Amino acid sequence: MANIREGAVLWGGKPANLEGPQLAAGQQAPDFLLVGSDMSPLSSKDYAGKVTILAAVPSVDTPVCDLETRTFNQKATEHPGVEVLTVSMDLPFAQKRWCAAAGIERVRTASDHREGSFGRAYGVLQPDRRLFARAVFVVDKQGKIVYAAYMKSVGDQPDYEAVLAAADKAAKA
Repeated sequence: MANIREGAVLWGGKPANLEGPQLAAGQQAPDFLLVGSDMSPLSSKDYAGKVTILAAVPSVDTPVCDLETRTFNQKATEHPGVEVLTVSMDLPFAQKRWCAAAGIERVRTASDHREGSFGRAYGVLQPDRRLFARAVFVVDKQGKIVYAAYMKSVGDQPDYEAVLAAADKAAKA
């Protein structure tokens, strides 16, 4: 039976369920297998030994997700040794088109459209819409989550400074 967290997020101001656990700092980051914007497989193993910001978003083609991804793209240049991966259910073709149009160079995008396994493992899958809620995780070089934040509403922005501070601390460790 699926792990459903009832009313875990506000979607359009109304409570919506999320599937999967609510992860927290100190836990081992779940493995994932995604599809890169070039249609190649992309897995957690590709980020082994690296400090990684994992940003789950509903769709890069929406204003809030667009702003979030552009902000991480701009700020990532100031944080050497930190990788940023934005994950959504968008098709890889749409992610690639959006990244080219937006000039995204420091953030990599990946799609979970096939299985939804990242969404379930990280507790961000909204099963009724088959989209992700907004959340950000920082994973250290040992694969441990050192920062986890689920936005209460899908329209909320993450606390960029807190995310980047956690990533910088992990990169220096």
